[in-house]
Amino acid sequence: MKRERIKYSYSNGFIDGLPIVIGFVPIAMTFGILAKTCSISLLEGILFSVLVFAGASQFIALNLLMVGAGIGEIIVTTLLVNMRHMLMSASLASRLTKDMKKWSPLIAFGITDETFSVSSFKHGTLTKEYMLSLEFIAYLSWVGGAALGYIVGGILPDIVKASMGVALYAMFAAILIPEVKKSNKALILACLSGVTNTVCKYILIIPQGWSIVISIVLVSLLGVYLFREQEVKEYE
Repeated sequence: MKRERIKYSYSNGFIDGLPIVIGFVPIAMTFGILAKTCSISLLEGILFSVLVFAGASQFIALNLLMVGAGIGEIIVTTLLVNMRHMLMSASLASRLTKDMKKWSPLIAFGITDETFSVSSFKHGTLTKEYMLSLEFIAYLSWVGGAALGYIVGGILPDIVKASMGVALYAMFAAILIPEVKKSNKALILACLSGVTNTVCKYILIIPQGWSIVISIVLVSLLGVYLFREQEVKEYE
């Protein structure tokens, strides 16, 4: 069936991106405050958001920096965490027009969980005007929020800055709990990941970064083995 062509404009993208801005700014400010506590410079903190633009990965990388992880551990860990973006990009690519091919690297860079969710619910073919404006306002709010958080972090009391350390755990709890409500598979895999990471870190004495990498790979493979038949039945 031929997909309906709806011309979404720049203004549609900006308007649809406003809820993302409201969600991004507080989280980005938290990242900026945490970056300040890690003693990295303002320029480094801003470049972190400008070049990476991936909230979960940035928080994880920051945490690994704080525990003294090596560059290889940080790169591999953030790569594994961001592998879901490949699936999101592939899904959106089927809805882009051929004349948007030259813009695809820029559009792919701007894909986040939030921009993917908003754009995937739009009917018809997605235009470059819509995607670029949607991703631009999300990107601007993230980078601006991180810079603002870093500046604000310089005037906050130490006890308040130290309390921001729970932000990482709160963010992942917010991601995990809705999935647990839908299926106990997420809870089982999360518990297995915690056990695997604990064994790797405290019994096998593997560095923190690599223990996370091993946990992600092992539990992902185990999840495929344990739930493959169930997933096939649900799909059918």
